[in-house]
Amino acid sequence: MKLLRYGPVGAEKPGLLDADGNIRDLSAYVADISGAMLDDVSLGRLRALDPSSLPLVSGNPRLGACVTGFTKFMCIGLNYSDHADEMNLPYPEHPVLFIKANSAVVGPNDDVVMPRGSTTTDWECELGVVIGKAAKYVSEEDALDHVAGYCICNDVSERTFQNKLSGQWTKGKSCDTFGPTGPWLVTRDEIADPQALGMSLEVNGKRMQTGSTATMIFTVRQIVSHLSQLFTLHPGDVISTGTPPGVGGGMKPPTFLKAGDVMELRIDGLGIQRQEVRADD
Repeated sequence: MKLLRYGPVGAEKPGLLDADGNIRDLSAYVADISGAMLDDVSLGRLRALDPSSLPLVSGNPRLGACVTGFTKFMCIGLNYSDHADEMNLPYPEHPVLFIKANSAVVGPNDDVVMPRGSTTTDWECELGVVIGKAAKYVSEEDALDHVAGYCICNDVSERTFQNKLSGQWTKGKSCDTFGPTGPWLVTRDEIADPQALGMSLEVNGKRMQTGSTATMIFTVRQIVSHLSQLFTLHPGDVISTGTPPGVGGGMKPPTFLKAGDVMELRIDGLGIQRQEVRADD
């Protein structure tokens, strides 16, 4: 299934995407797309529905982030071997973890707003993992049983805030609108292998990132298992798992976003995001 949230900011409704690409309303069956309905039993009930029996949503409504109400939005840094190579950095021995503020999360096609003083705002196309069942001390073998599904995340980053404000990454990762998530949550039964997904990002129609989850240093299984040894992963929690090469900060000379730029992100089977960049008022 492809689960989504549609409607104005703060008033999104739950829906799913049918086989013809139409949005169908799920309000009669779930209150929202959140951790409370992402366990296998609840997803099984939704999967048993005939999409054609659900109300058809007309027009082209705004899409919100594909999941809401999560307790944590976690990010894994430097997790692609080819990205580490382009940055001239050694591979980490363990997953590098930082937190992106939940308030940064927006819809997949909402504007990305550069904060005041920003001159080095960058892009990062990433595979998002959404937890469906609480995970505590889980093994790598069982890790994917705790995953509800996958989505696209754009880990937008202000590099000066990230690297020069005392080297605290969260400062450059948590600005408002720096977490476009969606367009939909694709349940794990539709993704045969999360380590075999092609991914790309374009800015103004020019390809910047081309990669594959096959070059992850730490796989989805390893990440979920590792984090679960440190704290409980709750249903709905999001893990953004790192980015392939082609970020602006790795270019020579470095290239960063400016007002009016348009980013377009793709991951195999997970849809497309599109964001216009603007400066904060």
